[in-house]
Amino acid sequence: MCHQCDYVSILESHGLASTPNRLGVLEIIGNSSYPLSAQDIFETLSRTQGINRVTVYRILDLFVERKMTERLSADDRSFRYGLAPNDNHRRHPHFYCTHCGNMECLSPESLDLNMDSLKRTFPGLIEKAEVRIDGICKNCLKHRKSQ
Repeated sequence: MCHQCDYVSILESHGLASTPNRLGVLEIIGNSSYPLSAQDIFETLSRTQGINRVTVYRILDLFVERKMTERLSADDRSFRYGLAPNDNHRRHPHFYCTHCGNMECLSPESLDLNMDSLKRTFPGLIEKAEVRIDGICKNCLKHRKSQ
């Protein structure tokens, strides 16, 4: 979750006008403590704004293209969306629960991925590294034990 980000400035710095729909999508993603599916974003935004599902998908595609948000893969054949790293939002790994399908942000310090050494040894251009740990979340484990 990023409470320090100025979403209007982020849009403008990526060459985009700050329309109500774009700003709404970016605020929902940025104010969430975990990555959201397009459906989550649509449902949240449609409560306060008249927006259709196709518009949400187009905005998400645009944000990923402009590297404002990241599209994170999940095992359930869907994607989750989170803020791309910026001055107030450090790159971090994610945990995906294979039981309930929830995805959580992990602390940047929880897993050290040294991109500098990888860039020195890999001959190509690395544009993105996605680190996802899969397992069973504490809520699902607790539910399992109570059965």
